[in-house]
Amino acid sequence: MSTDVPRLRVAVIGASGYTGGELLRLLLAHPRAEVTMVAARRAAGQTVAQVFPHLTGLCALPITAFDADAIAAGADVAFAALPHGESALVVAALHARGVTTLDLSADFRLHDAATWAAWYGGGDHPHHPAAALLADAVYGLPERHRARLRGATLVAVPGCYPTATTLAIAPLLAAGLVAPRGLVVDAKSGASGAGRTPGLGTHLPEVGEGLRPYKVGGSHRHTPEMEQELALAAGAPVSLLFTPHLVPMTRGILACVYADPTDPARAEADYRAALIAAYADEPFVDVLPAGQLPDTAHVRGSNRCHVQVVHDRRSGKVLAMSAIDNLVKGAAGQAVQCLNLARGWPETLGLGHAPLFP
Repeated sequence: MSTDVPRLRVAVIGASGYTGGELLRLLLAHPRAEVTMVAARRAAGQTVAQVFPHLTGLCALPITAFDADAIAAGADVAFAALPHGESALVVAALHARGVTTLDLSADFRLHDAATWAAWYGGGDHPHHPAAALLADAVYGLPERHRARLRGATLVAVPGCYPTATTLAIAPLLAAGLVAPRGLVVDAKSGASGAGRTPGLGTHLPEVGEGLRPYKVGGSHRHTPEMEQELALAAGAPVSLLFTPHLVPMTRGILACVYADPTDPARAEADYRAALIAAYADEPFVDVLPAGQLPDTAHVRGSNRCHVQVVHDRRSGKVLAMSAIDNLVKGAAGQAVQCLNLARGWPETLGLGHAPLFP
């Protein structure tokens, strides 16, 4: 009789985008998960290899239209990589059928339904489509919410910018080393963060030789998510100015967070000590040696995050920095990390591969 441990049956919904493809890449190599169902409205009727040729020979599953009853019958866990608003309805249908769901949209990240409506509402969804489930959702940043993720059945996987920002500055806020007001988040992202749907804003001739900010002046939807999570770390309301930039590269986020120290006389070593203490036992966050700065090229393709902090005495500012791969630690990898925690598995399972370099 076989002594093999049965694999968890997993469905990926919204599998035709970059995040869906990255989920498939990671899950196909996961030792305790088996992808049994793949759903995507746009790609229904095709195979995984037709939509993602890099998975040829690795996955021959057909892509189907979403059917909640079929997913519940064929999978124990589902990852939803769908647009905001649409995802909430899918998650609610799966939740009602007892399927553990990890949602990679913003539909369950914000605790307050009115805040969601202010930033994401409109069109067919002026109000949150499944507000009753907000209290059940666990925000899926393991470094901040690990205990709540154990046994969770509904996980709101964080946004890529909030992940990079929170990992950079939250330990300093929690230690009372920097002020919660007046934070400035300056972050750069590769074009894959805009999704796979073609558009002029990410067309290579339009972006290939340029660098530009977008959604400035507090208009980016990740702003309230950052403020929510950083307020939890600080134990006080947080206000910040967030300016994202599009960089002509495929993957990666570099976040620079500028803050005012609560005690300008503190040594830089105090800020480094706070990061080192916060991440001493974290499997995916590395505090870089003094003088070494984060680089997206050094985390590409991995679930790792590199963090650093410096104190500029001349300006009186503290600068906390981080680098992640937006598709891995900023999305699919973090979702798999949350799955591991929810199931009580080793947290690093299926995520131990080194970054790709060069």
